[in-house]
Amino acid sequence: MSGASFKITRATPESRIAAVLGSIIIVGLVAAPLWLDRNVVSIAGQMLVYVGLASLWNLLAGYGGLVSVGQQAYVGLGAYFLFACCILFGVPPLAAVPLAGIVAALLALPVSVLVFRLRGAYFAIGTWVVAEVFRLLAAQMTLLGGGSGVSLPIAIVKTIGSTREIREYVIYESTLAVTLLILAGIFLITRSRWGLALQAIRDNEVAAESSGVDVAGAKRLLYVAAAAGAAMLGALIGLAKLRISPDALFSVNDWTAYVIFITVIGGIGRIEGPILGTIIFFVLRETLSDLGPVYLIALGAVAVVTMLFAPKGVYGYLADRFHIQLFPIARRVKIDAPSDGGL
Repeated sequence: MSGASFKITRATPESRIAAVLGSIIIVGLVAAPLWLDRNVVSIAGQMLVYVGLASLWNLLAGYGGLVSVGQQAYVGLGAYFLFACCILFGVPPLAAVPLAGIVAALLALPVSVLVFRLRGAYFAIGTWVVAEVFRLLAAQMTLLGGGSGVSLPIAIVKTIGSTREIREYVIYESTLAVTLLILAGIFLITRSRWGLALQAIRDNEVAAESSGVDVAGAKRLLYVAAAAGAAMLGALIGLAKLRISPDALFSVNDWTAYVIFITVIGGIGRIEGPILGTIIFFVLRETLSDLGPVYLIALGAVAVVTMLFAPKGVYGYLADRFHIQLFPIARRVKIDAPSDGGL
């Protein structure tokens, strides 16, 4: 075609609309304490935690093929580190949140050397064993309450805010900031050359390695980044509860099983999946949680139906059917029509 030109683009009409709506939603979330009831703000904070944790697990499994069932190790580590910094060393609670992420990242490096020697189901089991080791170690820390845990002293609690309402809002805004940081980091990683490497690893690990992709390095980057993010969210979880205990903060059900459920029903391997999955999960939780065992049966039924009829998740099904791309990651070739109108 004479005179035709092309360019590489990522944005789509849907992504431009999503950017505008997303900006409005972020502004609304930031201002939520001003116009929403405290209970609603509390639920919104819990949703933000699960969006962050599910996005991190999606980064591991959806892009790196690292199916971990031990991310609760870093959630608990973050909470315990924050309490240790505050109680033992007098560090301000909010200042300890990013420190928890740094410490978790440093600790994840030697742990990754151990667990990366395992493959497939053995890797998943290995991550769970590591989390159990962390839980048992936390139970032996008598300075932090041992097996029964410890509450944050009231003097430290008051440094966050003078009233309970102010403290809740400060913790909510901090959770929002960390979750947005996680989403932005994942978006930038998947758009970078690392993102291309991760897509190659996801499609065919052997072919990616033979093409020169540093598979081990890319996976280690994901593992360390996910550990840092989970630790910061774990620190905020402990801060919101004002109490830590090994069973609560290293719970595989609360911080891994539900996270996997959210990612699977939302759509694995897509940034939008964990966000939609979290919304679905909380709708089910708020409407069915009073039904006791029926609630868990309903969650299982939803997971089975999704895997049978939408194996890519709800968002994956919608994206394939309607060609929706809210977070423009993939590169597309856009061909411009020739200026002379001829062949």
